[in-house]
Amino acid sequence: MESAFRCEPAPDHPGWLTWELRDGGGFNPLMGAVLVRLDPDGRARCRLLTDRRHANLADNMHGGAILGFADMALFAATRMLGARGVDESAVTLDLSAQFLAAGRPGEPLDALVELLRETGRFVFLRGLMVQGEDRIAAFSATLRKASAAPAAR
Repeated sequence: MESAFRCEPAPDHPGWLTWELRDGGGFNPLMGAVLVRLDPDGRARCRLLTDRRHANLADNMHGGAILGFADMALFAATRMLGARGVDESAVTLDLSAQFLAAGRPGEPLDALVELLRETGRFVFLRGLMVQGEDRIAAFSATLRKASAAPAAR
């Protein structure tokens, strides 16, 4: 079965892959362009190309945009990190974040994500949001893999 996500070379961003829904629907397109790659240190790097829609009234990155991107990055990262069984029917069980500094709309926001542990039903991850050398937020999460289809009767 083909994935609902398109993950292919991004022509305008050498070395990056796209991460977008094939049908263009759902929540993800509201956030804008997301790119992904595997860094030499073994972490997945997910990039959100930010703009004014990601800003709060103080013209900093909106916390909701940062959290929404963190959740998207978790799923993009699992593919890059080789987690098994994380598909479109997997769900986020918990997501904890600590905001460290104000993010700047108009600059790329990167999520550096590492896989901590994988079991038969769960994936445990943590990440760090950065803009250049600035640490914007830290996060950790648990994903529940899709349940196996019930056996035919």
